[in-house]
Amino acid sequence: MIELDSLIHERVRLGIVSALAVNESLSFNALKKLLDTTDGNLSVHARKLEQAGYITCTKFFEGRLPKTEYYLNPAGRNALERYLERMEALIRATRHR
Repeated sequence: MIELDSLIHERVRLGIVSALAVNESLSFNALKKLLDTTDGNLSVHARKLEQAGYITCTKFFEGRLPKTEYYLNPAGRNALERYLERMEALIRATRHR
């Protein structure tokens, strides 16, 4: 039985780590638009990934406007690689039946 990382397997969290894997960083608003999700939904899922050590969140001000930026950590990149390898194995196993 191939086990998938349930933390990454959820749609929004997979979207977050995938988007961050191909971008150096993304703002909260960029991720929200890219994933077509709400502020609350993105916040909850990003917090779970941050607590797991998969992403880093930095908050700062640009002038008087608060900004939030996300980065993929090495642990998050490794978790995504493992997840993708397991998905590929699952796909191969399914196709060979």
